[in-house]
Amino acid sequence: SSHWLRCAPGNFGASRMSGGVAEFGSLVLLIGDFHTPQRKGDLPECFRELLNTDKIGMVICTGNVGCKATVDMLRDIAGDECKIVCGDGDFGFDFPETSVTSVGEFKVGLIHGHQIVPWGDQTALVKCACRLGVDILVCGHTHRHGIVDLGGKFLVNPGSVTGACNSLGEFDIVPSFMLMAVQGSQVTLYTYEEQEGETKVTMNELKKHS
Repeated sequence: SSHWLRCAPGNFGASRMSGGVAEFGSLVLLIGDFHTPQRKGDLPECFRELLNTDKIGMVICTGNVGCKATVDMLRDIAGDECKIVCGDGDFGFDFPETSVTSVGEFKVGLIHGHQIVPWGDQTALVKCACRLGVDILVCGHTHRHGIVDLGGKFLVNPGSVTGACNSLGEFDIVPSFMLMAVQGSQVTLYTYEEQEGETKVTMNELKKHS
């Protein structure tokens, strides 16, 4: 699978040749805070190309989709395996406040994050993860991506995929999303950022806490 890991960030469509995807299991897309069209028009073009793949088996969306077209796009990617929670701007949708699902040996929780006070507070997020009984808590709202290992939990924020300004009125937001590949008790997270029309990728490996 090491060959697959090397080729996954740039073009995970091509990785089928190596047989690595079958070994590694399908990919989980972590995405959210679109605010389309209220704050931003659309995804960066370089992201659209990456997401046009049949390798993604599940979508975990932190909410603030903005419009039904976004929901349709996400459901086109993963069908019934599309988990979306309610953001503070999701009016007219019937998304749940939280969601819990299993990926490999991990329990993954999902919340938008506006419910956590103060916003983005890591201690409060760990308490939320404990309350949901999950190993990984995926949350959004701050629009800034990050991965934190704290209190026996992983806090994962995929950021805003459109680079929309956040509720604090901060406009210096870099568009981002994540892909998660799970193999048993190990997770590989790829963070994709759009910078001047190009995609920049970083990789983090998480091992399940014993």
